[in-house]
Amino acid sequence: MAEIIFLGTSCMVPTKERNVQGIFLSYKNEGILVDCGEGTQRQMNIAGINRAKVTKVLISHWHGDHISGLIGFFQTFANIEGERTLHLYGPKGTDEKVKLLLKIADFYGRLDLKVHELDPKEVEKFYETEDYYLECAYLKHKTRCLGYNFVEKDRIKINIAKAEKLGLKQGPMIGKLLKNNKIKIHDKEINLEDVSTITRGKKISFILDTVLCNNCYKLAENADLLISEASYVSGQEDKAEDYMHMTSKQAALLASNSNAKELIMTHFSQRYKTVEELEQEAKTYFPNSRAAYDFMKVKI
Repeated sequence: MAEIIFLGTSCMVPTKERNVQGIFLSYKNEGILVDCGEGTQRQMNIAGINRAKVTKVLISHWHGDHISGLIGFFQTFANIEGERTLHLYGPKGTDEKVKLLLKIADFYGRLDLKVHELDPKEVEKFYETEDYYLECAYLKHKTRCLGYNFVEKDRIKINIAKAEKLGLKQGPMIGKLLKNNKIKIHDKEINLEDVSTITRGKKISFILDTVLCNNCYKLAENADLLISEASYVSGQEDKAEDYMHMTSKQAALLASNSNAKELIMTHFSQRYKTVEELEQEAKTYFPNSRAAYDFMKVKI
């Protein structure tokens, strides 16, 4: 099971109620930080997240409200006891920008940082383990901007008692069945589904800072949870287009047309003292919508 914690839900500048962008995804031994805006470390403290849990940072783009907390985070990570490697992923140009950041401050401690530039042609897988994989695709913003998918793999559980009744023994025979999805014993073919149950993996999509584009739909397709920016209500389409953002109506229609199961909106303009209006508008077009708030936790 994955857990999402929203560390910041504001657009551009922090407000009294909302910090700028940062989302933490916890899954087994992985801690994935999606963007690291100003004040992210303090938000992590309040949320009870140990900085040592972060294994990866996914940068959507290099606007200040999404990366301005990186210098402080690097310094903290460099002084965590024990040997740890921090992997940072971002769009083309990220390596040069990280080098500039590291020149700005005088760091002490040991920072083991690996930077990975992503330059996908379409929705592309860029990291994979036995349990999950990560995908990315370019969105459409004022600078290079990536959307991301976290995709949990299906989990297969063998019913050992059922398998043994059919003549399957634990060990190589089960391994062969898992590899080939079928096996032949005593001239009888046994299919994997005959002796197993499958738990479908979950898909979480992160679409931040973009106007609607084809890759939004490709990333969000069949998502169990779509986390999307929704900076304005639909009466502000002109402003949304000027700044290359989405409205809550557009986010809801994206969820609906992509066959997503749930929509959680974030990245709200500071003009809104409350986001009730955005949430209600989204529910009109996609009922399973809600607005994120700082320190909101979601298990999926």
